[in-house]
Amino acid sequence: MWKTEVDEGNYAHVQMVPCGDKLCGVIARTFNGSGEYDSPNKGKVLVRNMVAQGGGKYEGRVWRPSNDKIYLGKMDLSGNTLKLRGCVAGGLLCSSQTWSRLN
Repeated sequence: MWKTEVDEGNYAHVQMVPCGDKLCGVIARTFNGSGEYDSPNKGKVLVRNMVAQGGGKYEGRVWRPSNDKIYLGKMDLSGNTLKLRGCVAGGLLCSSQTWSRLN
């Protein structure tokens, strides 16, 4: 289970699960400035079809709920830190977050 960074006042706990022979991340819990709340995004797949590249690196797609865009994504796992990067428009618009492991 991973905690996302705050994005437009909200954050989530994401559970990494297998999706076929790839790795996906499903939104398990959602939070805002008032605490935990029942977001319509709970249960949706945030990290999509990540394929291991070796050395803790993964490539796939990442969905950003705040703008409903799907980015070409990369993840780098290092201990209790997961760095995600995603780009759209052929790499012209990119965003990144660093997540922390909860368990």
